[in-house]
Amino acid sequence: MRQTEVETVLRAASLRVTGPRVAVLEVVEEQPHSDASTVLQGVRQRLGAVSTQAVYDVLKALTGAGLLRRIEPEGSPARYERRVGDNHHHVVCRNCGVIADVDCATGAAPCLEGSDDHGFVVNEVEVTYWGICPACQKA
Repeated sequence: MRQTEVETVLRAASLRVTGPRVAVLEVVEEQPHSDASTVLQGVRQRLGAVSTQAVYDVLKALTGAGLLRRIEPEGSPARYERRVGDNHHHVVCRNCGVIADVDCATGAAPCLEGSDDHGFVVNEVEVTYWGICPACQKA
């Protein structure tokens, strides 16, 4: 994603265009499923000195604006991705923690509609597939 595209995305979300916001979006676009520490490193490579709190604040603002999606696989720090607004899921390696996207379940999709929604209007369902990635299988 080019900087002008990032600026357009920020303005469309009614957010000011700032160096840290642009850098965070670029880092997460290039490295999907990054944790905050990885994002911080990438932002510092682009901008030099930037506080940890500034990056956390940007991650929160961009997630709140719907420009990032925050996922929290069990036993892992929160991860961020730019792929938002669709119904995709994730597969996580039990050994190394690598995460990959899985498009919507096909065939019989158990448990995507709960037996009792308790009056909630459900607008998202998270499905996480767990397994061993190809690299860990070889090792």
